[in-house]
This record gives sequence, C-alpha cells and structure tokens, in this order.
Amino acid sequence: MQQITLNSHVGQDGILHLDIPVDVTNVDLTITVILQPVTDSQPENQPKGKGWPANFFEETSGCLKDTPLVIDSEGVFDDLEDFKLS
Repeated sequence: MQQITLNSHVGQDGILHLDIPVDVTNVDLTITVILQPVTDSQPENQPKGKGWPANFFEETSGCLKDTPLVIDSEGVFDDLEDFKLS
C-alpha cells in the first residue's frame, strides 16, 4: 500500500481532475479519495513568512513620499569613535 498526498484545485465546473503517476502498470488498484478543504489557519492580516503582516509592503510602500523624514542635528555625531554605549 502506498499513500500519496496531493494538493489540487477544483475549477468552476466543480470537477476535480487528478493525474497521479504510479510505479506499476497493468494492475487493478483500489483507490480511496478523501476530500479535505484547505483552510488558512492564520487570519488575513496575521504575520506570515518572515513575520511581516500580509500585504505590508504593498500597503506601506511610498507612504512617506509627501512627508520626507527629517534628521535633526542632535541625531548626527561627528565622530562615532567617541560615542560609546555604557
């Protein structure tokens, strides 16, 4: 007995098409199909991948184009060698 797990998509016609390569020829097989819908266990805006919320970059890219960041002179150090963290 061999178990094969596939992910597939059912189109608008409502018919599931399966093409399953097997290592045997000219034999009768008993096939059991279990249909289990794929559910997204994470809500839409929860972090995915590397921890960024879904569509984060698409929604925030260019958001400061009309309000550029300004760095005050207080945040600029002339010589970083003299600046030490305690």
